[in-house]
Amino acid sequence: MKIKEIIVVEGKDDTTAIKRSVDADTIETNGSAVNDATIEKVRRAQEIRGVIIFTDPDFPGEKIRKTIANRVPGCKHAFIPKEEAIAKGGRGLGVEHASPEAIRAALKDAQLMHESIIEEITQEDLITAGLIGGEGAKERRIMLGNLLKIGYTNGKQLHKRLMMFQISKQEFAEALSVVIREELNE
Repeated sequence: MKIKEIIVVEGKDDTTAIKRSVDADTIETNGSAVNDATIEKVRRAQEIRGVIIFTDPDFPGEKIRKTIANRVPGCKHAFIPKEEAIAKGGRGLGVEHASPEAIRAALKDAQLMHESIIEEITQEDLITAGLIGGEGAKERRIMLGNLLKIGYTNGKQLHKRLMMFQISKQEFAEALSVVIREELNE
């Protein structure tokens, strides 16, 4: 699988895992303090080939993702669920621990999500869906995050995450219907 876009990762081990999984070029941030030189590289890559941000599913990874997305608009986002990024033996969490299959799936999802036509999902939609406030909202957000491959977020951050991953209203509705069906079957 050849990836046209340049993939932004955190470090050398992530690059190794990416190259073991797909044919792609990477830019490494080398930590969460993303410097101006790295931002310029990412900006240039975005202009020429496009960029997919693929950071670890943890706080530093999210910080890097947000920093780059805020300073370089239009980047695509690949996300790997925490359970697929845990090292054997449970010591360590990151893209470098994911299987090649999980990495390929995350990159494919990033490319497909970006092609969707984006209809704005409103805060009201989230409240109506029972994802913010009320009994069971957290569990619904966990299921929704897993189905949409955007990870878990609290009620306040859910809208931002849906927009960041460019989830269409149709994708949201389809995932929500699965969540509701699962609840009814319990």
